Amino acid sequence: ILWTGLTVMTMLLLAQLDMGCCGMTLNSIPLHPASLRPLRTSVGASLQRHKRNWVWNQFFVLEEYTGDDPLYVGKLHSDVDKGEGKVKYVLNGEGASSIFTIDENTGDIHATKRLDREEQPYYTLRAQARDRATNLPVEPESEFVIKVQDINDNEPKFLDGPYNAQVPEMSPVGTSVVEVKATDADDPTYGNSARVVYSILEGQPYFSVEPKTGIVRTALPNMDREARDQYLLVIQAKDMVGQMGGLSGTTSVTVTLTDVNDNPPRFSRKSYQFAVPESLPVASVVAKIKALDSDIGPNAEMDYRIIEGDGLGVFRVVPDKDTQEGVIILQKNLDFEKKSSYTLKIEASNRNIDPRFLSQGPFSDTAMVRLTVENVDEPPIFSPLSKMVVSEAAKVGTIIGTVSALDPDSTNSPIRYSIDRNTDLERFFNIESTTGVISTAKPLDREANAVHNITILAIESLDPSQVGKGAALITVMDINDNAPVFAIEYETILCESAGPGQVIETISAVDKDEPPSGHRFVFSLTAETAGNMNFTLRDNKDNTASILTKRGGFQRREQAMYRLPVLIVDSGTPALSSTNTLSIRVCDCDLDGTPQSCGTEAFMLSAGLSTGALIAILACIIILLVLVLLIVTMRRRKKEPLILDEDRDVRENIVRYDDEGGGEEDTEAFDMVALRNLNAVRDSKARRDVTPEVPTLYCSRPPPYKITPDNGIFREFIWDRLKDADVDPSAPPYDSLQTYAFEGSGSVAESLSSLDSLSTDSEQNYDYLSDWGPRFRKLADLYGHSDSSNIFSS
Repeated sequence: ILWTGLTVMTMLLLAQLDMGCCGMTLNSIPLHPASLRPLRTSVGASLQRHKRNWVWNQFFVLEEYTGDDPLYVGKLHSDVDKGEGKVKYVLNGEGASSIFTIDENTGDIHATKRLDREEQPYYTLRAQARDRATNLPVEPESEFVIKVQDINDNEPKFLDGPYNAQVPEMSPVGTSVVEVKATDADDPTYGNSARVVYSILEGQPYFSVEPKTGIVRTALPNMDREARDQYLLVIQAKDMVGQMGGLSGTTSVTVTLTDVNDNPPRFSRKSYQFAVPESLPVASVVAKIKALDSDIGPNAEMDYRIIEGDGLGVFRVVPDKDTQEGVIILQKNLDFEKKSSYTLKIEASNRNIDPRFLSQGPFSDTAMVRLTVENVDEPPIFSPLSKMVVSEAAKVGTIIGTVSALDPDSTNSPIRYSIDRNTDLERFFNIESTTGVISTAKPLDREANAVHNITILAIESLDPSQVGKGAALITVMDINDNAPVFAIEYETILCESAGPGQVIETISAVDKDEPPSGHRFVFSLTAETAGNMNFTLRDNKDNTASILTKRGGFQRREQAMYRLPVLIVDSGTPALSSTNTLSIRVCDCDLDGTPQSCGTEAFMLSAGLSTGALIAILACIIILLVLVLLIVTMRRRKKEPLILDEDRDVRENIVRYDDEGGGEEDTEAFDMVALRNLNAVRDSKARRDVTPEVPTLYCSRPPPYKITPDNGIFREFIWDRLKDADVDPSAPPYDSLQTYAFEGSGSVAESLSSLDSLSTDSEQNYDYLSDWGPRFRKLADLYGHSDSSNIFSS
């Protein structure tokens, strides 16, 4: 209505402006809103001119045109054009020349491509008429609109599908399940191309859909989840208001029925029977029963309780939150001899009840449970043991008390008693095996052990494997058998400047005994020292006493130490006493009474060093001593000669692996060079334990020759000795060193004696002895040539 009113007003305005007869006209089509802007521009321009050149309207072109020829859109014409060919038409703007073309002579507009309204609903172009000769505009440039007209070329689509929905079971008819929504890309303002209606293709008769809104609702009452819990629906959306020729689209809706508590629990059996051993400990699980419920989740949660039976106090039942079973638990010990069976009536009921379904009956069920107690051979059971008391003065063999145990089984086997010696390691007590009488086996000392907690064993005579245990708590009563002594070891200091009547020490006492009324000590000087002229004692009546001086003028040069005997008496019956000696040292003190030196010993207390400081100093001294010892040890090791002499010869290990013994760690070192590869020829090398001297240059004699020892003799000798050791019964059972003095058939150095030579001027040359090392150098000097210096020339 608005656009129509604006169009009429515009036409009236143009009529009043007296535009003349030379206007440019378009094909007469209703005005589109997009043409209002150029229309107002044209009207504004015409107000400044004296005549109207353009008459504006709107073009329409059908979308999805599939013809072979260009689609005719409309025609532009100017009143200036008299048909003489002097005017040409020019088109600019969106899609000009690419989509839309214009015949510059006639003004005909064609569309050269197929258009899609869903991609672009209209195009804005600019038209102008120009003089062909001068190319000057004969009409002002103005805009017009080409609108793409819609056709039904898009089917409805469910952008949010497929859908998943839930609805409670047993819901009434018409309960809303889900709302589906389809969209159509066609123009909703033109025709029925975008008007959609909904229908259900699959899912009947359980569900229905509203045609206009797409709301899916239940169509049947009392849909039971336990019978079927899921449904698949197919919903169709069709445009053109569902008429023939309309396009359609489909989606699926999966509807799941959720559970409600519409099923009561039910026991599969009305009676159950279980066997329970009487030895089962308290809090053990006796049995499990379960009531079945077709519901799930919280609707299947159940509570169990015992409502009747003779085992109400002996058993209890609790629900298992995971399996929803009723777990029967033992609360008291069972005794087959007293009661052999129990009967329980157990009720199972739903925890969460829906009032809507109470009319279907009670949501509970009951079952009878019979529990049969099985007899078990049990160990003896002790009667309650009372605490036993014995005096520490009791003589050996004193009876302390009696324990008693019985066989709980019907066999009533005789009992033998014994003491678990792990609880009485020092064997202070004995027990009579048949009567259970406990007596002392050793003298007792309360101060060493005031309470004895021993374990008594009761063993069945007919079945010794059945052993019962009981505890006997024996308290040792105190007697006054310990004399009082000083509480600590006192070190009393007496300053030379002390005057008469000065308190120099306060002493106290301790007593290992513990009288019921507490300790009361009496202090005094012994009779021998009661009349001394140096010190006196004052009993403070609070288990302490003060030591006072009788005179002044003490001099450490005259007497550096005094010893004062103190008599302490306790309040026991009978009373005990002891004499304790108090050492009093005379010291030189400063004005504050701090001792400086005592006798010949210097006191370091005045130096202000604490105990921690003295310990730190002592630790530093010890560390320094350890460092000095380490340095000395390292230096001694460095001074050890690099060349080993004969007494410290380094030798290799020979290990036999075909003999069982103590292992490789039991082997001892000895030289095995002679045993290596007895079949090989050995070079006459220098001794391994001698450091080579300056290299020798042989001037007149070749190097020593190689000699092959008689290997067979050595091998046979070694194997004979090895066999002897293997069969020797007195040989040690581990690898050991066997030493044999055997030289063989000859010496590598041959004979060095000259006794056999016919002349003292033998021509034998012994210069090669110098090659045998420093140990043969003396011999080489004695038997070698006089020009031996040539041998060791450099």
